[in-house]
Amino acid sequence: MASRSTASSTKLSAGSKSCESSASVASAPKLELEVVTQASSGDIEANVLKKKELLQMVAERSNLNNNKVKPVLEAMLEVLGEAIAEGRELNLQPFGRVKINRQKEVGNARVTIAKIRQPHPKDGAEEG
Repeated sequence: MASRSTASSTKLSAGSKSCESSASVASAPKLELEVVTQASSGDIEANVLKKKELLQMVAERSNLNNNKVKPVLEAMLEVLGEAIAEGRELNLQPFGRVKINRQKEVGNARVTIAKIRQPHPKDGAEEG
């Protein structure tokens, strides 16, 4: 799986042919290209939020114990999975809006390609 790295972006000037005048090259818009790098399986695994960790985080934020949060979390994940399987668009703020682009059956699974649009974090809030 490939991940995108914006830290090592390369800038190229558009239309910088040698036969053009230096004035047109200087005023040409700059295009920014992203460098795509291969991520190791260790990097990918470190960024995975699993159900157990999600359960603990929700329990902490809601000041409830895991036994009270678990059935609600299980039901919520089931409902979200069913909605995505039906191809429904989700609008769940502050999580964001999930729009299904396409779905296909592959072997014993359904592959869903979706876009998630999230609002920018509020001023002073950390992105996470």
